[in-house]
Amino acid sequence: MFTGIITDIGEVIGREGGRFALRANYDALSIDLGASIACDGVCLTVTSVRPDGKGCAFTLDVSNETLSKTTIGGWETGQAINLERALRAGDELGGHIVSGHIDGLARIQSAAADGDSVRFVLEALPEQARFIAPKGSVALDGTSLTVNEVNGNRFGINLIPHTLTQTTWGRKKPGDLVNLEVDMFARYVARLLEFRS
Repeated sequence: MFTGIITDIGEVIGREGGRFALRANYDALSIDLGASIACDGVCLTVTSVRPDGKGCAFTLDVSNETLSKTTIGGWETGQAINLERALRAGDELGGHIVSGHIDGLARIQSAAADGDSVRFVLEALPEQARFIAPKGSVALDGTSLTVNEVNGNRFGINLIPHTLTQTTWGRKKPGDLVNLEVDMFARYVARLLEFRS
């Protein structure tokens, strides 16, 4: 379980088929084999870890299903990746409850300055868009964000300077695809309503 608060920006340093190697600023001794790390919002399992400079390098095995349903299939060496360690009992819940199970992809339609912030408009597929509500939460590339407005399958978010610099969002541009996880509670409420109708 995660909160959508990004704790590091990692870098892809290698790939062999479905096995990826990433570099991060985490202490290698603090990561157990089998630990879960959200990588651009996707919950993945650490299969090896070693010290690397001031941080660590770790590997992840990614299934064909995950490669086909997320942006991971397009990861390239040198690419920056949002990282979040799994939530531990007693940790501050700064964002919202995020499972790391991606519902689909959203495409950035536009990005425009809004004061010091940047306002993004994204489009999701109808099957995910129905779970997105104004002032609700979404996780995009693992980042917990508040929805500003919804217009059909499109929705807007606002990124403050801190988020733009502490995540990969400062590098995003129109046309980019991002991993989308809808709010868990919205999904359950919609499912309950299906049974009542």
